[in-house]
Amino acid sequence: MSNEFSLLMILLKQFRMKKSLLLILIFTSCISLFSQSSKNIPNIQIKNLQNEIVNTQELFDGKSWVILSFWATWCKPCIKELDAYNENIIDWSDETGVKLYAISIDNARSMSRVAPFVNGRGWENIEFYLDPNEDFKRAMNVINVPHTLLLDGNGKIIWQHTSYTEGDEYELYDVIKEKSSK
Repeated sequence: MSNEFSLLMILLKQFRMKKSLLLILIFTSCISLFSQSSKNIPNIQIKNLQNEIVNTQELFDGKSWVILSFWATWCKPCIKELDAYNENIIDWSDETGVKLYAISIDNARSMSRVAPFVNGRGWENIEFYLDPNEDFKRAMNVINVPHTLLLDGNGKIIWQHTSYTEGDEYELYDVIKEKSSK
């Protein structure tokens, strides 16, 4: 009986250790998930319109607010939204220091049409990038376009919005003014 009791005690100790390890694993996972909810920008390579590789973390300087607008050439609401942003971003930037980056999710077949499309629209106030494999889109949990995110200078998501209706740009501007003044 003492051998059975000893074996039972050993098993109980192992169970407690496994239980403790499981609790530690759950705790660290929760911390990781919590930190991702206020995550900084992921480290992903995208391309500018000159086909040069840019790391997404280079878009953030630690102080300027950043608008990321995910869009595609085939998306009519995206085009309307970018028209509105292009009209307003100079004033917004002068007042708040915000920067605007438009990330095209056009695929490899249509990616070559993005630069001529942008130039034809006259969007000279916006900095454009390509996300040909949609890695950045997935990392930012963007499902549909247009999808706009407002991030602080460290890449923490402060606000986001999907779709576009005329006047939505003013809601974004109000959020920028409110958050950047704090």
